[in-house]
Amino acid sequence: MRVSRFGAAIGAATALALALTACGSDTEKTEAKTVAQKAKETKKITVGVKYDQPALGLKKPDGTFEGFDVDVAKYIAKELGVPESGVTFKETRSENRESFIGGGQVDLVIATYSITDARKKQVTFGGPYYVAQQDTMVRADDNKIKKPEDLKGKKLCKAAGSNSFRRVTEGPPDGKLGIKGVNLVDASSYSECTAKLGTGALDAVSTDDLILAGFANQQKGKFKVINSPISEEKYGVGIKKGDTETCEAVNKAVTKMYQDGTAKTLLEKHFAGTGLQFKTTAPPAEGCA
Repeated sequence: MRVSRFGAAIGAATALALALTACGSDTEKTEAKTVAQKAKETKKITVGVKYDQPALGLKKPDGTFEGFDVDVAKYIAKELGVPESGVTFKETRSENRESFIGGGQVDLVIATYSITDARKKQVTFGGPYYVAQQDTMVRADDNKIKKPEDLKGKKLCKAAGSNSFRRVTEGPPDGKLGIKGVNLVDASSYSECTAKLGTGALDAVSTDDLILAGFANQQKGKFKVINSPISEEKYGVGIKKGDTETCEAVNKAVTKMYQDGTAKTLLEKHFAGTGLQFKTTAPPAEGCA
């Protein structure tokens, strides 16, 4: 009797273990699905965008979103099989883009996300969907800062999670110009940088020209871009590391967006009148390896 009970107990335990293993396998299979697969099946996708960048990613008072990045996200989602009604936007700031992608809070990040070698270690990038140039914005009445070298001794914004300031203050490989004597002023975002520039708390904001053009256009006559480019910034679509299937699908969508004229239409929609000369041919893809 004891042997029978013991054998029965072992059998039950084995059955339970097998059941749990099977459940675990199902879970792993579900988790292993790519963003492209989930988008096609569920017709839903969550995209990380900025909420405070005029003409790029901006949340309006009525709760809707507008901007070039927002429209690019809708286009890519459509190509992945997701209607506009199935796209959920989540605020993604410069400092949390990698953690949001890795933790699954978002499926994609389309938020002026420059492709860099350091970021490639944590994220797979689709695109780029646009190549911007880093420039510098000052107050409209400031005639002392005409080139990046004039920032020596000046107060420059250091936005949390962004590498733009490094290209001014540091040399290669992480930076570019290596200008010494620049005083960095911390800010949580480029909208805060712009606010501080307006109050005189700092002298300049240096980042991508599309970002600067958006802020300058929002407050016409208050700021100006000095039109002295520092470096190219390749805007990529952030995807979970290793999801090459989704990356390839995104690259296909980006190419189509330029070929069918949508990219040109969107750039004119959001940046007409800012003085920027748009690039209307698809940038070479970085590759999904």
